[in-house]
Amino acid sequence: MIQSGNEVTIPAEELLPGDHFVVRPGEMIPTDGIILSGISEVDEAAVTGESLSVRRSPGDPVFAATGNHTGMLIVEVTAPYKENSISKMIHLVQEAQERKGRTQRFIERFGERYTPLVFIAAVLLVIVPGTLGYGWDEYLYRAIVLLIAAAPCALVISTPVAVAAGIGTAGRRGILIKGGLHLENLGTVRAVAFDKTGTLTTGTPGITDVISFARSEEETLRYAASVEHCSTHPLASAIRKEAEDRGFARYEITDGCVTNGTGVHAMIRGEQISVGRPDLFPVTSHQISVIDTLRNEGKTVVLVGTEHEIYGAIALRDQIRPEASAVFEKLRNMDVAVIMLTGDTKETADAVASSLGITEVRSGLLPEEKIAEIRRLKERYGGVMMVGDGINDAPALAEATVGIAMGAIGSDVAIEAADVALMADDLGRIPDAIQYGKKSRSIIGQNIIFSCIVLGLMIPAAALGIMGVAVAVILHEVSELLAVANGLRMAELRG
Repeated sequence: MIQSGNEVTIPAEELLPGDHFVVRPGEMIPTDGIILSGISEVDEAAVTGESLSVRRSPGDPVFAATGNHTGMLIVEVTAPYKENSISKMIHLVQEAQERKGRTQRFIERFGERYTPLVFIAAVLLVIVPGTLGYGWDEYLYRAIVLLIAAAPCALVISTPVAVAAGIGTAGRRGILIKGGLHLENLGTVRAVAFDKTGTLTTGTPGITDVISFARSEEETLRYAASVEHCSTHPLASAIRKEAEDRGFARYEITDGCVTNGTGVHAMIRGEQISVGRPDLFPVTSHQISVIDTLRNEGKTVVLVGTEHEIYGAIALRDQIRPEASAVFEKLRNMDVAVIMLTGDTKETADAVASSLGITEVRSGLLPEEKIAEIRRLKERYGGVMMVGDGINDAPALAEATVGIAMGAIGSDVAIEAADVALMADDLGRIPDAIQYGKKSRSIIGQNIIFSCIVLGLMIPAAALGIMGVAVAVILHEVSELLAVANGLRMAELRG
């Protein structure tokens, strides 16, 4: 924080609107604010979901928990720590979880009414005939048989056995389900909304194109990798990796690197080579056309060259998970709709959606807007699953019928808000999870119907004196064993 022209260190919780603070490269922004001075690349994935850093300059807003990459910034606080964007997201998660609370389950409600009614019926079965002179002993015996026959043990045990077996089976396959309610809700899913960054994509950029202008592709990539050797930016890491994978050796840097808000610069072979944004270079109309084409495909473009000549262009994009297309095909075969909800730009979202065959896309969404989209989808489809990994996805995960977090890479907030976590970050487990839910609902329904039929037959037989204690006990235990055996079929499922 800046006080009387001096920098002092204070807890982030003490920052108030109007205060000024400094954020150096590599540091996290402590709360929401407006940039007063400085230009930098800021990683806003935690708030917006954009996979690549965005350029921020004076007058631009910045958000809590986002990362400053390249330049030093002086920021004016616009929201205190307890009211910043991250705190608001946590509040949205809590509100969504409260709305998600449901009335007690059918069996619990059934038990509250059923047990007193059975007891009253047994008492009346003794008193009424006894007072009318039909004999106390006979109807006392029938009342005892009625209590045995009417005990809803098979009904009560049918659901927990199926749920326990289903959760155990899913867990062995890397699908961690937090409770029986969520397992059953999986069976109601008719639409799946996917976040893009870190969910449909890996969250790390990769090179898609190397365009030659004045030098060959190899030279362009070698120059870029040499200069980017000085940078820790995610794009720099991707460029270095691509050069290493192709076996291209770096050029020797004869002078130190300089990094600013527009790019990285270094002396190589007596020339200052720059790698950075297009506005750093003297681009021609042809080069602008090439850059615009790449950007329309959702790619980030960096140029390589000197202040007088552009050697080439490198296009990068967040890498799509290889299993995504096959997963979507499975979901469509299951008659489950697929939607993308992302905070990323429209161009990037449309490019990823097009390559995966997704026709319904909502881009540029803030966390509260994702909640509104989930509510709209629930009205349209009924059961809606949300799949995400970031802090910005947490409110939507809590709002959805079932929220699934990418467990291995997901943020702690997302995993806490979700109902299910995928420990291997394998999208292929999503159709399996829905199948487990459908099967559990089917088995639970079978057990409930079976138990109700057994009760419907045994209760009149006991009241009419057709069935004795021994028969009631045997039928009661057999019905329990059948319900348990049926529930254990969940353990036989294969993903």
